Amino acid sequence: MSSPTLTPGSPGEQVAPPVRTARAVDLSERPAFSASGWLGVAVVLACGVGELFLVGRLADLTTDGDVPAGRAAVVLVTMVLLGLVALVTAAALVIIQPVETRVVQFLGRYVGTVRRTGFVLVTPLTTRRRVSVRVQNFETRTLKVNDADGNPVELAAIVVWQVSDTARATFAVQNYLDFVTVHAEAAIRHVATSHPYDDGGTDRTSLRGSTDLVAAELATEVNARVAVAGVAILEVRISHLAYAPEIAQAMLQRQQAGAIVAARTRIVDGAVGMVELALARLRENDVVELDEERKAAMVSNLLVVLCGDSRATPVVNTGTLYT
Repeated sequence: MSSPTLTPGSPGEQVAPPVRTARAVDLSERPAFSASGWLGVAVVLACGVGELFLVGRLADLTTDGDVPAGRAAVVLVTMVLLGLVALVTAAALVIIQPVETRVVQFLGRYVGTVRRTGFVLVTPLTTRRRVSVRVQNFETRTLKVNDADGNPVELAAIVVWQVSDTARATFAVQNYLDFVTVHAEAAIRHVATSHPYDDGGTDRTSLRGSTDLVAAELATEVNARVAVAGVAILEVRISHLAYAPEIAQAMLQRQQAGAIVAARTRIVDGAVGMVELALARLRENDVVELDEERKAAMVSNLLVVLCGDSRATPVVNTGTLYT
């Protein structure tokens, strides 16, 4: 028996909210027209020379009464056109500093990006937006997140980045610096929840013990998040890592206990080796014959001396072992 189908607007219908997906900006950086600025200076000077020539020509025409008025009008129009060409060319001259670019737009349309530095002539009648491509860095806020074991930790990182696509950085997002900052913090939260603070003696990747691996994972994730904004992440390094204040004391005691256990284990291993060496040397050199009971007593005394915290006080036995 088939289940009834709910039609839109029928009682009991659960309508899922519409899912909206962001539209990616289909725009990539491309080179725009650029030439040496001295070419523009030459054009302006040529227009100036032409203006001077036309001024003289116009003066000659005005003094000669037999010349038609149409010729004077043509000279005036030519002078105006030369003046406009000179003004437009002069406005297209810009000085671009090193590690800077100009994003060029004509009537709102993206024309291209000028990466040429120095005194440059760009496309006339366009607007130019300055975008720096120098390497920059910032330090994120100290974030409180839970690690893979659920322990609250404080984490901050230094992000080194650079604009790689000026078109996307300009048009794909509202502010690429804010975009990088927000997504870097989101990536740090995600990576911190994927790893424990400490490995606890295992081979797991931890925030404290595997700094290089965690930094590489952070750089990869941040780079994937900010690629839509035309930004490349060069490096991410953890600058602050600590337990949250509310559990810092308890975690310190746990670390101290672990260190004490590890130290005791090493001391016992060394003491057992020294006892074995002492018994073997006594047996090889035939110094004394020890039965099992005396060996047990010797082992006990040596372990007490070697593993004890305080300095041992020897007691000389003047009798026998059995009295």
